[in-house]
Amino acid sequence: MTNNRDLFERFIKTAIAEDVAEGDFTSLSTIPENSTVNAVIVSKDTGIIAGVKLVADIFHSLDKSIVITLNVKDGDLVYPKKQLISIEGNARNILMMERIALNCMQRMSGIATYTRHLTDKIIHTSTKILDTRKTTPGMRFLEKEAVVIGGGVNHRMGLYDMIMIKDNHIDFSGGIENSILKANQYLIDKNLNLKIEIEVRNMKELDEVLKIGKIDRIMLDNFSVADLNLALQKINKRFETEASGGITENNIVAYAETGVNFISVGALTHSVKNFDISLIARKND
Repeated sequence: MTNNRDLFERFIKTAIAEDVAEGDFTSLSTIPENSTVNAVIVSKDTGIIAGVKLVADIFHSLDKSIVITLNVKDGDLVYPKKQLISIEGNARNILMMERIALNCMQRMSGIATYTRHLTDKIIHTSTKILDTRKTTPGMRFLEKEAVVIGGGVNHRMGLYDMIMIKDNHIDFSGGIENSILKANQYLIDKNLNLKIEIEVRNMKELDEVLKIGKIDRIMLDNFSVADLNLALQKINKRFETEASGGITENNIVAYAETGVNFISVGALTHSVKNFDISLIARKND
């Protein structure tokens, strides 16, 4: 499902410990040990499905004998009553892992659906939509995968894969020039190959960054569309550009039409509505 097996294995271990702990005592007390079941995961919503391949990993982490049949693929548009995944195997184990699987799919599909909604709005432009670090602790790798499934682009995964200089860093380092020079020297000293992005909040700060250079991307924070257009003229494609702050689905088209390279949208992961999915099980004869 994911390229990072270590993250998945830690995640599923934590999820089982949280939900199952010492045991699913309801199933253990009411369902015979060798009972088997046929089940289907069904969509109750319209949107972009995500987490399909993840489901097999979740069930197989407990019981590799469970048979999983995928009827759709990640990124498909689905409608209510669509049978997404068929599952057959031990009844206790399937019911034990049901909620973990559904929770992941619901969260990921909600993110993918909203991401696709926004990317469709600006599909006539070259601007890409970025996610942020405003994610659910422990689920970031899943939520960011859902953004990609929905047509967005991942920003940095964490604090370790990009130098991103924001206002607090600038203040503590003694200004824009100092922060840029210190970041560059750090990469040299530590033999690291990372991009450097810096946030600017007005034209004065932008002018200072352009004078110094030595960065890869400029984040234009809380710029109006008019000011963003002026800023992009000044930058003149010398650096990657990112617009952030105050951008909603109501104004995202105007921002994208400026030609900015990226628009970051925290709402992709921090304010999304979960997709409605259910599991229907039928006891085998």
